Amino acid sequence: KLPVFYANIVLLNVSNLPFRLQKLKEMFISKFGSAPKFYARAPGRVNLIGEHIDYCGYAVLPMAIEQDILIAVEPVQTQVVQLANTNSSYLDFTTSVNNIQINKTKPQWHNYFLCGLKGIQEHFGLNNPTGMNCLLDGTIPPSSGLSSSSALVCCAGLVTLRANGKTLSKVELAEICTKSERYIGTEGGGMDQSISFLAEEGTAKLIEFSPLRATDVRLPSGATFVIANSCVEMNKAATSHYNIRVMECRLATKLLSKSKGLEWKKMLRLHDVQTKLGVSLEEMLTIVEEVLHPEPYSAEEICKCLGITLEELRSQILSQNMQDVSTFKLHQRAKHVYSEAARVLEFKKICSEAPANALQLLGELMKQSHISCREMYECSCPELDRLVDICLQFGAIGSRLTGAGWGGCTVSMVPTDKLNTFLKNVKKAYYQTDGQRLAVENNSLFATKPGRGALVFVEA
Repeated sequence: KLPVFYANIVLLNVSNLPFRLQKLKEMFISKFGSAPKFYARAPGRVNLIGEHIDYCGYAVLPMAIEQDILIAVEPVQTQVVQLANTNSSYLDFTTSVNNIQINKTKPQWHNYFLCGLKGIQEHFGLNNPTGMNCLLDGTIPPSSGLSSSSALVCCAGLVTLRANGKTLSKVELAEICTKSERYIGTEGGGMDQSISFLAEEGTAKLIEFSPLRATDVRLPSGATFVIANSCVEMNKAATSHYNIRVMECRLATKLLSKSKGLEWKKMLRLHDVQTKLGVSLEEMLTIVEEVLHPEPYSAEEICKCLGITLEELRSQILSQNMQDVSTFKLHQRAKHVYSEAARVLEFKKICSEAPANALQLLGELMKQSHISCREMYECSCPELDRLVDICLQFGAIGSRLTGAGWGGCTVSMVPTDKLNTFLKNVKKAYYQTDGQRLAVENNSLFATKPGRGALVFVEA
């Protein structure tokens, strides 16, 4: 394996720096009084299918997008990190590299940088880490479900690695950044960080876990994927929605395992149950119907099913921020996960075999995915549902929410020959009927294609 720097380094001619980098360099010099020594970039992503199943152990199917986090960096002799942002609404931040404090109660932008910084420091046990001046520029809409937070964590990890003269493989970097983002309280599964590092231009990826690996998925010709922002912001770390779903899946894992005589105390993910039983996803759906009832479970009922006390549930299973949650929907969450995992595999199979009606088949899977997210996982919102309906009305073959949900974006598959008409009609129907949406429409609706993963730029 080549270290990420040697495999993915770009040398830039000083006299021909791309415009955005040149502008970032000029702002850096104005801010810090000296020039950056290198730049790092990490892309956002759009998940085509496979929502809320990575933390359950199942494969997902995302691709990197053009929008990204870009950081200009100058290593310094003092053990201080100074962070600044080209967007003046994000305040400057300074801290000692030997005293990293991450505030889980306030998911501010600099805390995501600190996650990546701390993850690399702890991995290598750095006693005297290098200080840095950093200027960040981001083009991923914040809280939009396109992985702006994880891209920042990944970019910060890459920056820290480079500044301290260390090397890692892309897979190792992805795994470290997945773990380090949990410092801010988000119990993510690893999709965002994995695609940010492992993406390649021109292909989506099937991302599998345990062990982490990525397989090329060639998307069918004749269709374009379009991202549309609902303009409802949702920050995973700022609400409990996301972590409650993680916990509901964990509890469903425990109850399913106990019902089948497995060592339920050791079981954490729904994928583990399927693996231990050696059955298909379809058979797991049957088991869910047999074992779990659709009515919400109280904490007391879960304790009775598992034969434990309420104190044991809270101290041994529930995370610290879940102590006050009183009811859990286990049947619906497990049903979504197993059916969505099957849709991901079917999506990849269709892309590989490329039947004549591939676009229609893929579109149907996307529609099914959104229905399941809306009804079984309850991670949609009225604006997302309306946007999906509008996209389907104006020619999308398939459309669904993408990312955590509760706001953020939809992704739609549109016949390429109908793209311009589609964009025009969706703009008129969703954005131009609302003053706030109209103000941001140019950055809220765009066609996309698979982009490249994280990399470092050094001036030649």
